[in-house]
Amino acid sequence: MTGALTDLAVAARLAGKALVRRLRSDIEPPPNLDDFTRGMQQLLDTVSPGIIRDSAWLSMPASQPPWVGSGLHLEPGDEISYFIAGRAYANKALDIYVSPQLQVWCKIGTEGTIFRGTRSTHSFRAQTGGELCFGNYFPNDWADSTGTRKQDDAVYSEVSGELKILAIRWAAGAQEGLAALAGTGDHEGLLTSELQRLQHPPTAPSGWTYLWHLGPAEIFREQPGEDGQPCIHCRTHADVGILQRPVDLPLAEDSEISWRWCVDKLPIDLREDSVPSHDYLSIAVEFDNGRDITYYWSSQLPEGTGYDCPLPNWRGKEYHVVIRSGTRGLGEWLTERRNLMEDYRHYMGEPPERITRVWFIANSIFQRGTGECTYADIVLQSGGKKIQVL
Repeated sequence: MTGALTDLAVAARLAGKALVRRLRSDIEPPPNLDDFTRGMQQLLDTVSPGIIRDSAWLSMPASQPPWVGSGLHLEPGDEISYFIAGRAYANKALDIYVSPQLQVWCKIGTEGTIFRGTRSTHSFRAQTGGELCFGNYFPNDWADSTGTRKQDDAVYSEVSGELKILAIRWAAGAQEGLAALAGTGDHEGLLTSELQRLQHPPTAPSGWTYLWHLGPAEIFREQPGEDGQPCIHCRTHADVGILQRPVDLPLAEDSEISWRWCVDKLPIDLREDSVPSHDYLSIAVEFDNGRDITYYWSSQLPEGTGYDCPLPNWRGKEYHVVIRSGTRGLGEWLTERRNLMEDYRHYMGEPPERITRVWFIANSIFQRGTGECTYADIVLQSGGKKIQVL
């Protein structure tokens, strides 16, 4: 199903769409890094003394492997804010790029734990001492919490673009510093956005966590349904997130997952089994062999279609199964039920022993569309035991 021919067919359609957008001047121009630099530096130059302890500018090509030192050597308790502009292009001709908040990660010191924000602005308090470093994520992936990569760093030569980063160490707290800096002006609302984020920090729904090596997001939120039942609402736009909840059940002949969902909007109108069009919404089950099966609503592919994930870092780990297709039923609450043992045997081969996690996946980074859905009544059953996941 998937492969080079599929990628070429999708790429041809995307090239046509990109050409039409260019002719209509609908393609959003890249951020002007010179304007970003001038605007932010002007704020730094006019702020009152005693607000900023020090700051650093960093230009980082998207093809630069991690890690790059900022020149700021932090101490525990320091509060820092950073601001990023730019793009990392996977394919400039097809207008496929990764936004700064997904691309740029941080760590403090050589052995520090990696992290990133959910926006192109982020503030944090240093827990350890060391130099603040920044690193590109895509098209690689993290192998451990210190930022070792899964693939050879040569893969970074496949991307283009540039990121401009401003890091500020505040004399006191980040919130006070941002407010004082905003008193001299703002550049494209960056200071206001970061102050709002600090005042209302995004959190994952209770009992769920974002997949560590993909990073946090502002995609999922708890939201009671019309009758008051617990629900999790998902909205993705030009971002990606995987939300996980641990479970522990044997994988048996009667193992099944059931749920209700209302899918209001699919994030793409192309087949999803190609790298440049792999945007989708799904619910997944992970097993103790590290593999997962993910059930999703396809825009184009027929129900029952199954395929290994086309993304290199996920191939052989994640398997996609189409359970609904097209536009019929969008906006309606629908009930699903899948026998996990039957599906594993049919699509993936010899079954493992245990079920270890339930996931929500939302991806819209490739074509930057918008997808929305709501989940409720998720139940896992196996061997007479029942777990109410949501």
